[in-house]
Amino acid sequence: MAKIKNVHAREVLDSRGTPTVEVEITLDSGIIGHAIIPSGASVGKHEAVELRDNDKKRYHGKGVLKAVNNVNEKIAPKLIGLDVLNQVKLDKLLNDLDGTENKSNLGANAILAVSLASAKAAAKASGLPLYRYIGGTGPYKLPLPIVSMIVGGEHAGHNLDFQDFFIIPIGASSFSESLLLASDVYTSLKKTVQGMGFRGVSDTGGFCPTLSSNMEALDVLTDAIGNAGHQPGKDIAIGMDVASEMFFEKGRYNLSSENRSLDRAEMIDLLEEMVTKYPVIAIEDGLSEDDFEGWKILTERLGSKVKLIGDDLFATNPVRLKKGIELGFANAILVKLNQIGSLSETLEVVNIAKNSGYDNVISKRSGETEDTTIADFAVAVGATWVKFGSLARSECLAKYNRLLRIEEELELSSNDTPAGHKG
Repeated sequence: MAKIKNVHAREVLDSRGTPTVEVEITLDSGIIGHAIIPSGASVGKHEAVELRDNDKKRYHGKGVLKAVNNVNEKIAPKLIGLDVLNQVKLDKLLNDLDGTENKSNLGANAILAVSLASAKAAAKASGLPLYRYIGGTGPYKLPLPIVSMIVGGEHAGHNLDFQDFFIIPIGASSFSESLLLASDVYTSLKKTVQGMGFRGVSDTGGFCPTLSSNMEALDVLTDAIGNAGHQPGKDIAIGMDVASEMFFEKGRYNLSSENRSLDRAEMIDLLEEMVTKYPVIAIEDGLSEDDFEGWKILTERLGSKVKLIGDDLFATNPVRLKKGIELGFANAILVKLNQIGSLSETLEVVNIAKNSGYDNVISKRSGETEDTTIADFAVAVGATWVKFGSLARSECLAKYNRLLRIEEELELSSNDTPAGHKG
């Protein structure tokens, strides 16, 4: 046994300067595991509750002292003396202590911080890197990165309606080569946007140019791939995070940047046109999170051509994912640990997706931290893709760098070889 001796939480700041929860778990051996929890800007209504203080005198109401106190005063006394190596039992205790379906009592930020800090302490106690502790005997492979390039929506002051246009280096033969290809395009794109009303970079590190339409973003990005010396659709493909819930109202998709409003059929037609004209192989949240009928039609139209990724649609929730699988919509899930709120529950969702032929895409949040847990998690579960932001901002690069270290470690191992990414 590796018994928990102490649990301590504090309020720290994320990449936007917004408070978040950090937890340290100390074992009786002196080993310490710690975790810092991120937060999102575009938050779906089906996500677990991130507890905030709502005290306008502190951090504009976004303080997390309530969540911190819940860890120190309510959770900690229940964990002292428990075996940190029993993750399922520990997570169940946390959920039972909260007593709600959406973790609104103690806060998902409090619960997840304890859950991940416990896992990291357990990994150290076992003498294993976190990905091996979570993933078992392997074999392991490195995921392919989704790299943010042009950003709109909530992350960029609504310069565009769609939230993110990203690249996927499908022609790379290794993870390290995929970052090299992404860097080529990022540098090429930077030269382009600097001459067209450049508005800096977003919370996720992607560029925020002034463009006339969502379609123009695809034009600019396709050109940037070619200008970098790579072939669009062969070396590097394109994906989009539509985040349609952010502009969906009363049954219509309102594209304010283009001054037009679309019904469901017109929105699906627009997405199909984009897939036809451009090397788009992934669409995230193409329709509203509760438009199940629309998602079924979208999947029938485009599911054989592209990855249709559910973020707000599934909210890393096993019940919603099972419903999607049963009704036959989407074919991939975006996995965010803080949407469900514990390591064990996230692993359950990942396994449901795997067993049903859905791809897992492991994602950061827009309010991130230096914590690299999700990089290890992605390798542990054999994720298809990772969505860690762009090649800017240290909270994004910390996770890419962690994957580079894991790749090197696996290459040096006599038993495991990272899978390539060709095709």
